Amino acid sequence: MGYLEEYYNKFNEDKRLQSRHGQVEFQISMEYIHRMLNRIKRDLPNAANSDIRILDIGAATGAYTIPLAREGYNVTAVEPVKHNHGRLRQKIEKEGLEENAKAILGNALKLKKLEDKSFDLTLVFGPMYHLFGQEQKLTALNEAKRVTKPGGIIMNAYVMNEYSVITYAFKEMHILECMEQNRFTEDFHTVSREENLYDYVRIEDIDDLNRAAGLERILILSPDGAADYIRPYLNKLSDEQFNKFIEYQMSICERADLIGAGAHTLDILINTK
Repeated sequence: MGYLEEYYNKFNEDKRLQSRHGQVEFQISMEYIHRMLNRIKRDLPNAANSDIRILDIGAATGAYTIPLAREGYNVTAVEPVKHNHGRLRQKIEKEGLEENAKAILGNALKLKKLEDKSFDLTLVFGPMYHLFGQEQKLTALNEAKRVTKPGGIIMNAYVMNEYSVITYAFKEMHILECMEQNRFTEDFHTVSREENLYDYVRIEDIDDLNRAAGLERILILSPDGAADYIRPYLNKLSDEQFNKFIEYQMSICERADLIGAGAHTLDILINTK
């Protein structure tokens, strides 16, 4: 946890998601969370929001936990970084959300405090960024599957390989340094270590994980698309123009020819067992 803890003690995730490029990712992710919650409600027609249990693994300071708890859902947040966990608990207490939300200090690789088959919807929006190699990611995915009810939904977020190559290697001109450090395979798949903080994937890597975990995909999408690439231009848009960009991204986020090109990919799965 050393590198990760040091990083998130300084990094402001709330500020990132409040930026314009972050808002594209956040708003579209929330739209699909609500679509999945509505799907769950169709199978539980008499259930109140408080009857639906949501698990937010890698919750950071509660960007998704807090608004979902405000809506009355029963949210359990798991966060490994003590600084983030403390801030999240403060937010829950400040807003009087103790009946709807609780924060647990824990790790996606071992959710030992959580019972089997206990959540309707499981969000894995941070861990896959920082778990290195398929083995670690599969362990986290299997843990998410274990605590999700049969027929429940798992939503996984990943950071994408081509975004890393285009931005860090070429846009920021680190390509020769990366080649000298053997940071790429022959086909330019990134090779990350713990000190690099992020591990980047391609769609085929995600597909391999799902097959290994025995999970069935509902759909896959890019919640941010080109937003991170064009930050300066998004910042120059009027509010009306920016809202049109969000409409645009919403309309194309499931297009197979674009998924994987953005900074993030959101994979939505059903636990069939």
